[in-house]
Amino acid sequence: MNVEKIIEEHIETAKKMHLLSKEIENICIICFDAIQKGKKIFIAGNGGSAADAQHIAAEFVGRFTTERRALPAMALTTDTSVLTSISNDYGFETIFSRQLEAFAQEGDIFIAISTSGTSKNIIKAVETAEQKKVKTIGFLGKSGGILKDRVDVALVIPSDDTARIQEMHILVGHIICAYVDEKMDNEQ
Repeated sequence: MNVEKIIEEHIETAKKMHLLSKEIENICIICFDAIQKGKKIFIAGNGGSAADAQHIAAEFVGRFTTERRALPAMALTTDTSVLTSISNDYGFETIFSRQLEAFAQEGDIFIAISTSGTSKNIIKAVETAEQKKVKTIGFLGKSGGILKDRVDVALVIPSDDTARIQEMHILVGHIICAYVDEKMDNEQ
């Protein structure tokens, strides 16, 4: 393992994020507007992306950098009883869509995290979100996969390396949280 090489790959990927500044800013605005309207943000992904979903939701519900009211965000990856019962009764592909069916309302946001853009359970969740008139944002990587053209806003990280993609997804999650914190602070 070459530590310096990994750090350099991270830096190179991060430098390319400037190309996505407009998309990131658009996502920030969409999320803040939804929160201002009393809407919720749902987030889901598999594996490391499930952990990222939880991380981002925690920043909204707890706090990011400033003291503010708790914000309505929910990772659909956390309730093991719900996940296992849905998976057992309906199949793994429905673990997120079934939760959106239960909790999401028109105007909410669904952040769909998939480094490949081809996760079947994320695709199914996006389909359910569309039916419920929930705005969809894709945190994607590689080519963006099927989800690139299925979500309302696609953020495709310019990398084929899953680890670098996930690192940038967290960066973008933190940027969104910083934006929301700053906007809320300016309104107080």
